[in-house]
Amino acid sequence: MRNFRKLGLLVAFITLLSVLLVACGDNTATPVPATTAAATKAATTAAGATTAAATTAAAGATTAAATTAAGATTAAATTAAGATTAAGATTAAAGKKLKVGLVTDVGRVNDKSFNESAWNGVLQAQKELGYDVKYVETTDTKDYAKNIKTFVDDKYDVIITVGFLIGDATIEAAKANPTIKFIGVDQGQDAKNPIANLAGLIFDEDKAGFLIGALAAGVSKSGKLGAVLGTKSVPPVFKYGEGYKNGAAYLWANSPKLVKAGKASEVTLTYHPDGDNAFSDPVWGAQQAAALISAGNDVIFGGGGNTGNGAVEGAAEKGVYVIGVDLDQYYTLPKAAPRLISSATKLITPGVFGLLKAAGDGSFKGGNNVGPVGLAPFHDLDKDVPQELKDAITAIDKGLKDGSIKTNVVVS
Repeated sequence: MRNFRKLGLLVAFITLLSVLLVACGDNTATPVPATTAAATKAATTAAGATTAAATTAAAGATTAAATTAAGATTAAATTAAGATTAAGATTAAAGKKLKVGLVTDVGRVNDKSFNESAWNGVLQAQKELGYDVKYVETTDTKDYAKNIKTFVDDKYDVIITVGFLIGDATIEAAKANPTIKFIGVDQGQDAKNPIANLAGLIFDEDKAGFLIGALAAGVSKSGKLGAVLGTKSVPPVFKYGEGYKNGAAYLWANSPKLVKAGKASEVTLTYHPDGDNAFSDPVWGAQQAAALISAGNDVIFGGGGNTGNGAVEGAAEKGVYVIGVDLDQYYTLPKAAPRLISSATKLITPGVFGLLKAAGDGSFKGGNNVGPVGLAPFHDLDKDVPQELKDAITAIDKGLKDGSIKTNVVVS
């Protein structure tokens, strides 16, 4: 019996020793109890959340900003560092965000014509490049220099001036402020002596006028074509008018079968007297259009800001064909749209935007920059333009571009 007890004690001792050896041995492969793993995960999560919250609170910003503060090289970090996002500002490579000021020609910035076309180019730069933009409207030609100085004094990076008449004031300001870039819309520069910080955006208005002259000659029943224009002393306006007249003559000389009236066109050009209101006199424009219609003209071209707009809208009310200017006025003059057969266009908006982009990326150059011109679609009156006439206009446009057709318009 005593021996049995000794044997039992010996077995118990051996068993206890085995347990102790297992517990004290190498346990690197021993699974962590589930409760321990959960506790570790909870602790890690809590610590991470606390760290993220602390980072966010310290930065006082969003999660993207917190990521930036943590040193990540993500797009959010780049944004926080001062670069721009795809939503609209300049990239780090393009430099600082530019301040752009526009000085209108006499009239409003929303004139549905020349000023508005230039301003739309500035707004495009604001949207796509993130530029800070502002405009000043000119009510009197004597204020040109003063309005430009407003932006000079406020240290703007780029100043855009609109119209031929403001050209001298623009040149003077550009020479006096060589660190500011200037863009002169419709302001031809001296090709032999360009000013490095002044880019002139110019167009071949005579070519656009030539195209609409051919169109007008082809659709007129009376053979009498009229135009109500801004002042003749402004070269772009003169080029529009003379191009209109010569384009009508060209169609008769080269494709007489396409001239509906069956005779050479009579073209009457009515220019507004010089003065501050030459481009902002819609009442006068409408009156002149009415007089032309009374004289038998059944196509009226209006070119010259609100003065031309008045002619186009007034003539449209009387049911004749009308032609707009500078941009597709089917969209800007809804009252005239049903009778608007086309517009003589020059792409001012993309031209201005392109020069503003160049000002930001370092490719800006002074001198003349020639923008494209053309014809707007026929819209509601497409059926009134025979296919043969459309083909002829396309051929004329090609000839004007490759130089095989000349407008023969000479600016003195």
